[in-house]
Amino acid sequence: MDWFKDLDSEKIPEHIAIIMDGNGRWAKAHGKPRVFGHKNGVKSVREITEGSAEAGVRYLTLYAFSTENWSRPKLEVNALMSLLVQTMDNEITTLMKNNIRLRTIGDISQLPEKNYQSLKKGMEETAHNDRMDLILALNYSGQADIINATKKIAAEVKEGKLNIADINCGTFSQNLSTAGIPPPELLIRTSGELRLSNFLLWELAYTELYFSPVFWPDFRKQHLYDAIKSFQQRERRFGKTGEQISN
Repeated sequence: MDWFKDLDSEKIPEHIAIIMDGNGRWAKAHGKPRVFGHKNGVKSVREITEGSAEAGVRYLTLYAFSTENWSRPKLEVNALMSLLVQTMDNEITTLMKNNIRLRTIGDISQLPEKNYQSLKKGMEETAHNDRMDLILALNYSGQADIINATKKIAAEVKEGKLNIADINCGTFSQNLSTAGIPPPELLIRTSGELRLSNFLLWELAYTELYFSPVFWPDFRKQHLYDAIKSFQQRERRFGKTGEQISN
């Protein structure tokens, strides 16, 4: 646990979100099929989850499967779904040992029944853990989440439960799938790609972005440390001037 000893314990991000990218390219570089990269990416999930909890992170959100990922080759999608069930079955003990609660965002009802039941079981078994929340974004779309929130708010207005003049950022946030979860302070994307890929589009308004060239299967605690160190060296102004923040 000494890997983060020189970090400022007062400036650990409360919420880190990660776009786990590069599994396929990592596998290709090793002369293996894409599924091989996804399997090895599980090791990184385990290490970064444990490392985040050790550092004092309160929420860790991992972009595991987007709504757009359904358009990938059927063989890869099936392998991903099978891997998800296997991972859930294998990792519950680790989550319990580390006092980590499992949560999800996205429409998991559209996942295969085995996946849905496996996730449901994992969430039920870890429901009372309170060291850190591990949030898996599964069948998730930032745009779809915004549209769904808009529909909920419109329905409340139509039913006379909400006045249009009372709609604000708080109202909108409370109707997203991330309601009750603070916005990420730090977003990490691996593999060198420089885009958000439809991830937490509302929630990332003032999030610090960190792009790592490392493919996800090679991402380890040291790389997480580097990202947190970079975060701690930044000045977060939220639209104000540096002088205002200093004062």
